[in-house]
Amino acid sequence: MKKLAVLLLLAVPVLLHAQANSGKSKLRRQYKKANAVDPTLTRLQELEKTVTAQQQQIQQLTEDLKQRDRQWAQFQQDYVQAKQTASEAQTQAATAETASEQANTAVVALKTDVAKLESSVGQETTSDKELQKRIGGVESVLSRFRLSGDIRLRSDSIFQNYSGCAACVARNRANLRVRLGIEGKLGEDFIGGAYVASGANVNGAPSFTNPISTNDTLTNFFERKAIGFDRGYIIYRPQAAKWIKLTGGKFAYDWEHTDLTFDPDLNPEGFTEKFSWDFDNSIIKSVSLEGMELLFNEVAGGLVGANISRGVDSNALGGQAVLKLQPAKIWTSTPSATVLNWNGADPIAQAASPVLPCTSATSTGCIQNPLTPPVGTSLLPPLTPAVRVLNANALTNATFIRGTGTGQTRAFVSGFEYADFIWDNTILTPWKHFPWHVTAEYEQNLRARRSIFAPSKQNKGYWFDTNMGAQKQRNDLQIGYNWMRIEQDAVISQFNESELRAPTNVLANRFYLNWLLRCNTTAAFNWWIGRTLNRNLQNAALAPGLPAGRQDPYTNRLQFDLIYKF
Repeated sequence: MKKLAVLLLLAVPVLLHAQANSGKSKLRRQYKKANAVDPTLTRLQELEKTVTAQQQQIQQLTEDLKQRDRQWAQFQQDYVQAKQTASEAQTQAATAETASEQANTAVVALKTDVAKLESSVGQETTSDKELQKRIGGVESVLSRFRLSGDIRLRSDSIFQNYSGCAACVARNRANLRVRLGIEGKLGEDFIGGAYVASGANVNGAPSFTNPISTNDTLTNFFERKAIGFDRGYIIYRPQAAKWIKLTGGKFAYDWEHTDLTFDPDLNPEGFTEKFSWDFDNSIIKSVSLEGMELLFNEVAGGLVGANISRGVDSNALGGQAVLKLQPAKIWTSTPSATVLNWNGADPIAQAASPVLPCTSATSTGCIQNPLTPPVGTSLLPPLTPAVRVLNANALTNATFIRGTGTGQTRAFVSGFEYADFIWDNTILTPWKHFPWHVTAEYEQNLRARRSIFAPSKQNKGYWFDTNMGAQKQRNDLQIGYNWMRIEQDAVISQFNESELRAPTNVLANRFYLNWLLRCNTTAAFNWWIGRTLNRNLQNAALAPGLPAGRQDPYTNRLQFDLIYKF
């Protein structure tokens, strides 16, 4: 094919040249003939034009021939280069074949290494899965628990004065309260929790004899502060019957109460059983019943000769009924009724104000030490009775000393059985962040008795609190007023609000303001104004050196708090 193409390209110029000569001869014959036949100039001119056109065609054919010559030269050059490239490709193929054989050898070795690596990775994967499983188990356990607590810094100032008082001195102190705890699910139906809280140091030693306060005064030469277990409890709340809640241990209150009966920092001990039912009724929203068994003094038996001497354990048994109502869309009302009977409460009086050995032979209201024996007789050791101390509120209930000799102890004049009614109300207002909250309480001690100092039973307590505002979002404000009137034996004086002028036999007012600076930080102000109700009652709290016939002056107590919660 290549030779045929070459012959065709060489034959084209020859044919064109022959065609051109043939054309010229034909023109000469036609010219001669024309001259013979038609000698006119016009015919000659037409022939010249024809010749010129044919010459142009010949010139174009000549250019095409030259172009084809150049293409043929390029073709030959490409052919030589392609032949050279093919030769190089054959060389590279031979080299590639050698490299392929080497690569095959390397691939075999690599496959062996990969197999070993896969085996190792498999082992590591199994080990990693086991580790992840262990970590997942730990994370699952930790995720069921919640850490919480708070830190409170307080400035506490107390002022009480009357005309002519020389011993009325203001007290200013700074307090620290720290609480930290963890609570979580122990299982599908159980919740457990443990909390610690700050305490106090007495003469350089930790003291937890005050159950109603977790404050520690910033004093005592920068000593380290005490801390102890404040709560530890287990709650049973079955998923199949969520209306049941059983609690045991040392726990926060889970019944309706106010500071009239129990201080906010006190955590009772014992057991409660709560049964609650929710309703879709437009007015009645829920009903709950709760039983309480609070244990506050267990007395161990001891061997005396061949007999077993047993003490009497102390407890408080009672129950509460709560009804939650919604009479209107903007009004939620929660009335509650509680009865709590304190059995064996007298050890509280003895622990709060123990009957101690007399300091002299003429002292009264104390335990006399043995008289000096005759000469030559061994001196009997002084009495050092074991005393359990309760360092809570001042003892303002009516008491007396019972027993004789070394068996003397302090006891309450009255027994204690609280009958308590609380009516709590929340009313929504046109201002979203300012709901109106009103609480009223009436409490009566059903086992109160008259003492020789009181013409009538001192057995009633009254409480009223109203406030506006909330503590939910940043910059929320809450402002309120609280009024209290607590007669001498209305409640046990060791366990109710500790910030009052006196725990019982007291009239008190409180103005307060809470400002939520951040979602977890609150600035608070409390202004307590109170005085003793009846200065003539036993154990009445009075200003120092108060003259006879003068009413106890009002005490002003200012507290500024900064509380951080987490």
